[in-house]
Amino acid sequence: MGCTVGSNLGGPISSEPRINDRIRVPEVRLVGPEGEQVGIVPIGKALELAAESDLDLVEVAPMARPPVCKLMDYGKFKYESAQKAREAKRNQALTVIKEMKLRPKIDPHDYETKKGHVERFLKQGDKVKITIMFRGREQSRPELGFRLLQRLAEDITELGFVESSPKQDGRNMVMVVAPHRSAKAARPVKAAPEPVTQA
Repeated sequence: MGCTVGSNLGGPISSEPRINDRIRVPEVRLVGPEGEQVGIVPIGKALELAAESDLDLVEVAPMARPPVCKLMDYGKFKYESAQKAREAKRNQALTVIKEMKLRPKIDPHDYETKKGHVERFLKQGDKVKITIMFRGREQSRPELGFRLLQRLAEDITELGFVESSPKQDGRNMVMVVAPHRSAKAARPVKAAPEPVTQA
């Protein structure tokens, strides 16, 4: 005698727990505000205790028998849950992969500019895919690209690390660098000295 389950297994329609007089069961297993077990009490008694303590009665485990309810400040609980959810979302923010393309025979000024972009991306917490594009005869000199990627990896070592070592990919050579967790707190690798201003 199986219970019929709808084709939509997306969980309950409302994710909001039932609180106070919306809890319609004869008795509940009550948990106090500090997490202490009060025991199984009639719903009327549980609501009375909630009113006396100026707290809400919140159903925390509706599927238990009897359902488990906790005395808590529901408004505060909701606020803290939202904060935690936001924090979790921020921590698992979608990893953005930026791309930076270089040529094996890049001139020094150009290199510094591109390195600056890579540093900025790492400081923002983004990964960077660095692609060296070989053209024509350059393809027979992969070591040029490898050396350039090694140099870049060393230059940005304070902000990030090589997550995926240089690999030849057709005409290109690709390396992925990722920020250190403390990248945002780190300073740029080679900051230019501050200009001294005469008083």
